[in-house]
Amino acid sequence: MNILVCVKQVPDTTMIKIDPVKHTLIREGVPAILNPFDGYALEAAARIKDKNPGTKITVVTMGPPQAKAVLKECIGIAADKGYLVTGRTFGGSDTLATSYILSHAIKKIEETEGKFDAIFCGKQAIDGDTAQVGPEIAEWLDLPQVTYGLECFEDGDGLKVNKEIDGGYEVIGIKCPCLVTFTMPSFECRYPTNKRKLMANKAKFEELGDDFDPTMDAAHYGLNGSPTHVKRSFTPPVKEGGMKIKEETGEDSAKVLAKILVDKGIV
Repeated sequence: MNILVCVKQVPDTTMIKIDPVKHTLIREGVPAILNPFDGYALEAAARIKDKNPGTKITVVTMGPPQAKAVLKECIGIAADKGYLVTGRTFGGSDTLATSYILSHAIKKIEETEGKFDAIFCGKQAIDGDTAQVGPEIAEWLDLPQVTYGLECFEDGDGLKVNKEIDGGYEVIGIKCPCLVTFTMPSFECRYPTNKRKLMANKAKFEELGDDFDPTMDAAHYGLNGSPTHVKRSFTPPVKEGGMKIKEETGEDSAKVLAKILVDKGIV
């Protein structure tokens, strides 16, 4: 099986703060990591490779040159090859524009790596939480899709996907080529091994720049080609602590509560 995994380098959101004046993210000094949900997608591909050693896993990311670090990490875990989509004209792209660029990049990569049987994505990136890019790529490429995958298995000319639903999961069959987005599974994802780390250090990553596909319409990517824009970011106000009413009797407590509600104009 020939699998492509879309990954993203994101800031560690557990360490992000918001500028109280500018209402923008303070990224200085915040480490960049592999988006955890993309890690789940890579693990799903790796588990297929465990059962079918002939499986080839390619990873692609879009971002600045330093995003190669996540490609190297993916090679250290299970991937065989990595591609970086980077260009100044791509900056400021929203989810729709990003999916447009990646859909064209996937077609370009297929010229070298062959047609992909499956494209795996994380359900969302932790720095945006939109859960839109994966499904949008499927639409651009006219592929069937399953979202919220927990695990998947080869099944003839397709895949069987355990899809998360309220209270459990359901099994969905889908024919290849297809796209699946993954959420957090019940099992732990593997870590890079020393042997694969050495492979990753020697790996060369091909870059797809601004002009990798001259047929792309500039009206569909970049800041000007993005139909949505972030107006501002803010930290929700901290809720005030509750009040404990503890009188000698329940009746007295009820009277105190009633007075408070009347004073506040609630009743």
